[in-house]
Amino acid sequence: MSGAGQASENPPSKLSSAKYEAATVEELGGLQTYIAGPRDSKTAIILLSDAYGYEGPKIRRLAENVAEETGFLVVVPDFFRGDPIDSIRDRAEWLRTHTADKGCEDAMAVIAALKSKGVSTIGVAGFCWGGMTVVKLARYDSSQVAVILHPGPITEDDIREVKVPIALLGAETDHLCPPELLTKLNGILTEKPEVNNFLKIYPGVKHGWTLQYSDDDEFAVKMAKEAHTDMLNWLTKHVK
Repeated sequence: MSGAGQASENPPSKLSSAKYEAATVEELGGLQTYIAGPRDSKTAIILLSDAYGYEGPKIRRLAENVAEETGFLVVVPDFFRGDPIDSIRDRAEWLRTHTADKGCEDAMAVIAALKSKGVSTIGVAGFCWGGMTVVKLARYDSSQVAVILHPGPITEDDIREVKVPIALLGAETDHLCPPELLTKLNGILTEKPEVNNFLKIYPGVKHGWTLQYSDDDEFAVKMAKEAHTDMLNWLTKHVK
């Protein structure tokens, strides 16, 4: 499926009867990982952070919300091994050290670790750097569904190799992956009938809006929650 505007699915209902375990930081696949939700779930969602890392309060809050809403296991690995970007780092230099290809390799190790624990179905969602990594991960059948949110630069070659259902969620203003590029990339996906796809461009927001928003900005919170709901709808639709 491809399209714009509201996602076609209704928001999932909160599972009041699901066992909800306290979130913890544990080692998974060789990485320190923030883990939320029932440890015996057969379905897991991996959230791949933006360059600011897995300790960001908003991505951890999102992990907890997804776990509570679905009853799935949700994990946020530290792909940067304690070295997220900060305001004084040269971005290009940091990216040479933390490549999307390396992130994909690490994500495969996390997936293998989850499967060794009995997880059978896996969805992945990535933000900015995480979106760049998820596109590369979607070349394989190790996960069942993917979502990218305001990704960093991705290429037509990346998209041509995608094998799993994928949603592209972009900002109206984005210098790294503008709407025109996402629309073009979605067109490539649409030519692949075997790959279910979805595109949505969110008005009035800029790159990073789903994690780097102010809690005091009512519109920013609303738009972030809308994207989170669309992400969750896409994931749950394809992991069931």
